[in-house]
Amino acid sequence: MLHKLALLALVACFAAQEKPRLNVLFVAVDDLRPELGCYGNALVKSPHIDRLAARGTVFNRAYCQQAVCSPSRSSLMTGRRPDSTKVYDLETHFRKALPDVVTLPQHFKAHGYHAQGFGKIYHGGYDDPPSWSVPHQTSKKPGFGPEGQALLQRLRDEAKKAGKDLTQRANQPRGLPWEAPDVGDSELADGGTADLAIEALRALKDKPFFLAVGFLKPHLPFVAPKKYWDLYKESDFALPKNAAPPKDAPKYAPSNWGELRAYHGMPKSGPVTDEQARKLIHGYYACVSYMDAQLGRILDELERLGLREKTAVVLWGDHGWYLGEHGAWCKHTNYEYATRAPLLVSAPGQKAAGRRTDALVEFVDIYPSLAEICGLPAPEGSEGTSFAPLLDDPARTWKRAAFSQYPRSVPGVGRAMGYSVRTDRWRLVEWAVPDKQYREFELYDHGKDPNEDVNVAALPENAAVVKELAEILRAGWKGSRP
Repeated sequence: MLHKLALLALVACFAAQEKPRLNVLFVAVDDLRPELGCYGNALVKSPHIDRLAARGTVFNRAYCQQAVCSPSRSSLMTGRRPDSTKVYDLETHFRKALPDVVTLPQHFKAHGYHAQGFGKIYHGGYDDPPSWSVPHQTSKKPGFGPEGQALLQRLRDEAKKAGKDLTQRANQPRGLPWEAPDVGDSELADGGTADLAIEALRALKDKPFFLAVGFLKPHLPFVAPKKYWDLYKESDFALPKNAAPPKDAPKYAPSNWGELRAYHGMPKSGPVTDEQARKLIHGYYACVSYMDAQLGRILDELERLGLREKTAVVLWGDHGWYLGEHGAWCKHTNYEYATRAPLLVSAPGQKAAGRRTDALVEFVDIYPSLAEICGLPAPEGSEGTSFAPLLDDPARTWKRAAFSQYPRSVPGVGRAMGYSVRTDRWRLVEWAVPDKQYREFELYDHGKDPNEDVNVAALPENAAVVKELAEILRAGWKGSRP
């Protein structure tokens, strides 16, 4: 009898020492650039992201692996880089190249978590059922207010009468580029997504969960309830001074922002007007504040349910976004404006809460990092490095480089892949068409030119830098691990 009691006491002792399993709130934000209060922008109203930052780590230099939705998200969710996923466009599913890959939520599901997703996690139009414990859900609320919905329907009717096949993406009207409807938060899609997430939190409060919440805004069209537009005045916004493409860059390297040009009233070629530019910037900021408010509702519910101290929260934007810099809008380049995006992580027990880090990190690092933070085994085949140590020591020595890529057609040559390497001071982009023996470099000195306005690859004094960075590029991510 005494032996049994001793054994029970020992089991109870081990149980008491075992760390409680952390939940995960995984927040994906579409087209979010580092224009937030916690990133030093005093104009934008982002109080709820900022309060998340106050309890976590702000990553000042986080980079996606390809600056467009599906390649970036496929890379992050699998922990593999685009050359492994073979996803370079908006149509290819990563399971074509990686049929047996275990995704981030699938890894948590395999270790006893309830994995559930809402809104845009993978690229719109396809999902990944093995990732989830129950089917993924999307808000049924519209993306436009009444005026925008009416115009979109008219444009669709006109396209049908003209004989256009609306099942083809290129033939689908996009509607208004911006709208400020006088509606409630939950009458638009992101408010509906927050409603679904809050409902799920209430149902899951007593079991370990991996809850993925994907907000559409600030992705085009810039539609947010009027009260968020009213937070700003168009006179608040100064147009960027670097409105020209990078000097001496290859002509094919910058973006022609065709995504925005597809919206009603936008120019099919050439620049937008100054009036349109200010309206676009205003709309972008309004959408950031609308999305931020929906995050706030979810964080409030997490606290109300007593789950905040049991939940690791990560927020990331899938890539950057241009607001007129280099004469561009949207993303789709290898430059800083497109590849750098916000990343915030708040984990119970981290030692350096409320601080920021300048360490170079990549979105492929998020998967192994969350596994380590939550005490799960490291994922097999990951092409990233856990940044969990930075939550306790944000100033420690870390990666020497971050890598991104983007394909382009080189006139008269063929399809090229541009590979970018970003170090503390430099960005090198190498454009290559191997079977044509074509190679061209771009080099930007962030010590002197943080906006990447001048390509200095051809300067003789930079020849050694180009050579060194090209060698880092050849060594790849494995050669730049901390």
